[in-house]
Amino acid sequence: MPKVGHEDERKSSIIEATIAAIHECGYGKVTMAQIARNAGVSAGLPHHYFGSKAGLFNATITHLLLELSRQVNEALQNVEGPLQRVLTLVETNFSDEQFQPGVISAWLAFYAEARNEPQTNRLLRIYQRRLVLKLRAEFRQLLAEEDARRAAEGTAAMIDGLWLQRALVGGGLVGSSAAALVADYVQMSLKSARSRV
Repeated sequence: MPKVGHEDERKSSIIEATIAAIHECGYGKVTMAQIARNAGVSAGLPHHYFGSKAGLFNATITHLLLELSRQVNEALQNVEGPLQRVLTLVETNFSDEQFQPGVISAWLAFYAEARNEPQTNRLLRIYQRRLVLKLRAEFRQLLAEEDARRAAEGTAAMIDGLWLQRALVGGGLVGSSAAALVADYVQMSLKSARSRV
């Protein structure tokens, strides 16, 4: 029986190979055999660990979501004040780590597959709900409940929309300009909500 450490290493290498393979030829054309070759493992190992191509893809997306969550939590560790925490969360979503070519390809496949694959759709809904809740918790310290909800949903939509726009346009992928646009939206949302009081 393989040691747990070796199993974890093999799973990680298969997930990394999946990200690379999706970037190289697109999710639809990737085969489990190709991923196994890229990972340097036997052809049956991806099936053994993940069951199916969809299972492997969802494990890969879960890995990327956990990595994004880790980056966000790390970035927020020493940030005080709700507005600064919102802006840090925004910046982290547009960081260089999130704009790696392989990561971009995997995220784009994530959005596309979520339309047809129930488990992938579930992961997308969880990601979006958590993003809104995290933003809403900060906006609640600055705005009334309904305004906080609206600002959180709008900010989350701006993050996703601009991220997809920057990723799809390609060529000189720069997240900082998108983060600046979202920061402008956040400031306008605060100003608009406060003017209604």
